[in-house]
Amino acid sequence: MSDAVLLAQWPAPPNIVAGTTLRNGGESNLPAPRQAINQVHGSRAVLLGSADFADDAPDADAVIGTRAGDICVVQTADCLPILLCSSDGQEFAAVHAGWRGLAAGVVEATVERMTTAANDLIAWFGPAISQAAFEVGDDVRQQFRPWSNADNGLFIVNDRGRWQADLFGLAAARLQKMGIREMYGERLCTYDDSGRFFSYRRDGKTGRLLSFIHRLP
Repeated sequence: MSDAVLLAQWPAPPNIVAGTTLRNGGESNLPAPRQAINQVHGSRAVLLGSADFADDAPDADAVIGTRAGDICVVQTADCLPILLCSSDGQEFAAVHAGWRGLAAGVVEATVERMTTAANDLIAWFGPAISQAAFEVGDDVRQQFRPWSNADNGLFIVNDRGRWQADLFGLAAARLQKMGIREMYGERLCTYDDSGRFFSYRRDGKTGRLLSFIHRLP
């Protein structure tokens, strides 16, 4: 890997390589071939090597791998990429978790599709928009009950009467409810770091970061 890739710092087994490409390149460092998914901000999780890929790029927002050589990839530009891995490195997944996907249940759908018990999975959060930069309306907050109560800090009202939403915290709450306790990542903000990350909310039309998890052959 090169300095165009941010590698995940987590206790994954040595047969797993994972991380996020940066805006100065990095895609050429990823193994090929890669099977694409058409991300639609939904909750579907698909399995590499299965009938899910009868279409070249199935509509999905999470992809699961189980074989040596598999690579799972999602694209983001403010949404939260979540990488999951079993403690033995035999099963792994990449999840595209924007607010719509989180509200739709993409975390739950992915964990339920995996055969590994939730308490044997670890998670890594890649770069995403931070709570300080992510303003939403009350219509968004209402989709996250009971995680949107006034006491847990996942939504903080601002001086315009709108809400600052914590994507990282919302994802962590979902993972914890599913039984996943080990979560890693530095909560890096795509909006604040224009040198390394694309951000749709900051720039409008923009590129995409690729978050990947690969099981070595």
